Amino acid sequence: MLRRSVQFALGIFLYGFAIGMMLQAAVGVSPWDVLSQGVALKTGLPFGVVTNIIGALVLLLWIPIRQRPGWGTVLNVVFVGYSAQVALAVVPAVDSLWIRIPLFAAGLVLLGVATGLYIGAHFGPGPRDGLMTGIHRRTGWPVWRVRVGIELVVLAIGWALGGDVGVGTLAFALLIGPVVQRALPLFDLPVPARAPRRRTREAAPDDPAGTLPTGPVATVG
Repeated sequence: MLRRSVQFALGIFLYGFAIGMMLQAAVGVSPWDVLSQGVALKTGLPFGVVTNIIGALVLLLWIPIRQRPGWGTVLNVVFVGYSAQVALAVVPAVDSLWIRIPLFAAGLVLLGVATGLYIGAHFGPGPRDGLMTGIHRRTGWPVWRVRVGIELVVLAIGWALGGDVGVGTLAFALLIGPVVQRALPLFDLPVPARAPRRRTREAAPDDPAGTLPTGPVATVG
């Protein structure tokens, strides 16, 4: 439990930090941010409000694929933004394209690793990652294919609504899936099985309360 908790916390922190790195690189936002931009332009709602609304709507898409949220789902929504702010505070914005591109690439890889870390802890994925894992589980399609498909659909809708698309946006849409595919098995931790509940109604006649040991008992001769 301790290892899972530490891995989850590290994954959530690095997830937000990676987002901040890519924002500072300024070579294009993620497809989901393009969608939020487009909806914000059409509705006049603040970007942050739109992002939260989209996250809630994505959770509704979990219903037909029978994806269940966990408390990690809530913590993802609450804390990723804060760790992104940490990155924005400590990672300087640069003008040189030769620095911005490696910074973006490092952020993309770190985001994929962070996804593997926090999902592998099995406390519940975030809204968007849960959509990916749910579709993968229901269809059997590879994770990278599901993720790339989702990102491209979201990108197309966001672009049609007027969101900004950069080179980094396309790179993110095409590459994040394979990175996550590689990271997930590396950090997948086993979840302890729950102990079966004792069926007291089927207790022996001489043990109506069902309190005696049910396993083999050594005999003394």
